[in-house]
Amino acid sequence: MVTITPIAEEKIKELIHDEEEEVIGLRIYVKGGGCSGYQYGMSFESKMDDDDTVIEKGDVKVIVDSQSAPMLSGAEVDYVDSLQGSGFAIKNPQAKSTCGCGSSFST
Repeated sequence: MVTITPIAEEKIKELIHDEEEEVIGLRIYVKGGGCSGYQYGMSFESKMDDDDTVIEKGDVKVIVDSQSAPMLSGAEVDYVDSLQGSGFAIKNPQAKSTCGCGSSFST
């Protein structure tokens, strides 16, 4: 199960509201690549597949596909706004190592 912090929930809600197209939620996925083997991805989604997992937090839906779900089990999605920059950060207990930028990992 993926958890969403209250700050991330508010930012997702704000970004979905700003979208011009119909959006039902934010998809979080894992794909091959990156300097550590896998990398995270996020995109707004207008439809779901039958095997998707949907996590609802308030008014926000986070969608995870069946192949990414095991690699994101126990992960926490947060939104960070600091001097180094702002964006979503994923704390993933499944990641054995991560790269310096934090956008890729290995299991």
